[in-house]
Amino acid sequence: MRSLLPFLCLFLAGTKGVGASDPTVPFMEYLDQDNLVCLKWGFDDLQGSITFMLAVNTTGWVGFGLSPNGGMKGSDIVIGGLGPSGSYFTDRYATGNSMPVVDTQQSYTLLSMNEREGQTIMTFQRSIQTCDDQDFYITAQSIKLIYAYGTTDEITYHGARRGTKEINLLNYKSRTTIPNSDYLSATVDNITVPPIHTYYHCKVMNFPNLSTKHHIYQIQPVIEHHDIVHHMLLYSCPPFVTQPYDKPCFMGDIGDACFGVVAAWGVGGEVFELPENAGIPIGGGDSDMFYRLEIHYNNPNLDAGRTDSSGLRLYYTAQLRQHDVGILTTGVQPFEYMNYVIPPKAPEFQTYGVCNTSLFSQNSVPDLQMFAVLLHTHLAGMKVRVGHYRDGKQIDFLGVDENYNFEIQQIVSLGKIKTIKQNDEIAVECTYNTVSRTGVTKVGKHYLAYNLIFLLPATFHIFLLQMGLGTTDEMCLAFLLYYPAIEITSCVSYPNTMSLSNTSYQMFEETTSDLDEIAEYQSLLNTLPQIQVISSDDSNYTVYEKGIIREMMKTPTVTCQNPNASSRLYTPWILETAGIILSLLWIAIM
Repeated sequence: MRSLLPFLCLFLAGTKGVGASDPTVPFMEYLDQDNLVCLKWGFDDLQGSITFMLAVNTTGWVGFGLSPNGGMKGSDIVIGGLGPSGSYFTDRYATGNSMPVVDTQQSYTLLSMNEREGQTIMTFQRSIQTCDDQDFYITAQSIKLIYAYGTTDEITYHGARRGTKEINLLNYKSRTTIPNSDYLSATVDNITVPPIHTYYHCKVMNFPNLSTKHHIYQIQPVIEHHDIVHHMLLYSCPPFVTQPYDKPCFMGDIGDACFGVVAAWGVGGEVFELPENAGIPIGGGDSDMFYRLEIHYNNPNLDAGRTDSSGLRLYYTAQLRQHDVGILTTGVQPFEYMNYVIPPKAPEFQTYGVCNTSLFSQNSVPDLQMFAVLLHTHLAGMKVRVGHYRDGKQIDFLGVDENYNFEIQQIVSLGKIKTIKQNDEIAVECTYNTVSRTGVTKVGKHYLAYNLIFLLPATFHIFLLQMGLGTTDEMCLAFLLYYPAIEITSCVSYPNTMSLSNTSYQMFEETTSDLDEIAEYQSLLNTLPQIQVISSDDSNYTVYEKGIIREMMKTPTVTCQNPNASSRLYTPWILETAGIILSLLWIAIM
């Protein structure tokens, strides 16, 4: 069977009545890394029906589902195949990691079931709005799709024949094909990963000289070891970084000052395609710029002798697009002496990072057209929301994941443009569950600050922090992709906890943390002034001490439009208020 895998979707495209020749299923994605599972789909309108064609390299049963978090529990699943007695097909839902239960109302319709050259091809259809409390509500946002299959028609445990991929079904953007597929390679070369739980490796490099400006249009991860590579960030460096190196991160090297995010990848991420009217600028006047590739290796088994050559492949073109893309880092950025921790035994605990764009140093900041987002926390993270405020009132969400999955962190296209105007405010809220933990969890991110600590304007002062590096520590970040690019690279904050006594957080070192004490601590942090730190692409930092946490609205739910039917509601994203009538005008996460 494996020899057929490169041609699975191509086979469908060349088959009469299906694939690219069939307007009912114009979109296509492989759901697995080995190209054994191909999904094609299409829909007539946002309130009509959606058609799926699933092709799998097996002659056994096949399963496909829509999941709230990438797992089975709560998923809307169909299972089918072509057995000795003919085709079989059922609409099901999963109550846990067990055999899915058959739905009372069969909302999916089987259109065809075929086996061809060792492949099972199942075509089926459902209404986008089913108003069935046992079905997943499809909106114009990314959805975590799951699949599984067997080698026979006996529906038994799938073993390793399963997977998850996040796709925006209703706002899908096909990838650009450019004949001249030039790319820049930002990868490490056979480095040795030490036998420790958390290891960060940094490679400072410059790329081959591009005498004129080019645009990066596609970012492709090159992952050698999916089990230990956790995330990768490519940063631009300020002009004073002029020498390459390849070594552990955060050792006090000058390259630690490189913090303008150019490209990002998180575990579970896939190839990311930029909008056709925008690209990441590279070359030209910045042709001698250095970049720092940062790779986080998560090695919980403490494996020794592992070598790795992972990184990013940046496809670029000389055919310039209309806009330069920028990435704005937002979220929480505490410093070590700020005593910012998450208590143990907390079923829900929030951290907040705020950004007031009125503090940007540029005299006139253009409207920022945001088109994608990458949300990032670690193992305790449950939810991430990015609120958008104007004139002190929340007008929208720039991102919401109500079912955050640490194993699936993807850059996700919004499906529509979100406009951030100067003087708008942004707030990143992360919700954690630490019920199983017995000690406090640190919050933060590694950071290097120049001319920042204690506001020493004439002193070249380096203060290196290493908080929140491990997956058992926590982060709360949102990387906002937008155009046109401005000089600001990050806008983060942290609560001013310097006035708090040690007892305000040391009390949570005990395993018997009281829920009332946790709530009191949460309330106290929410009322403290936020210290905002804004950095630019030349590594200049500005500190402001008057940020506040504004109230964040509840995530709107989708209302079933059939008054006679119940509806199981999913709210992993936000619908813009004006679009709630359709309930289908939005985006999603990783």
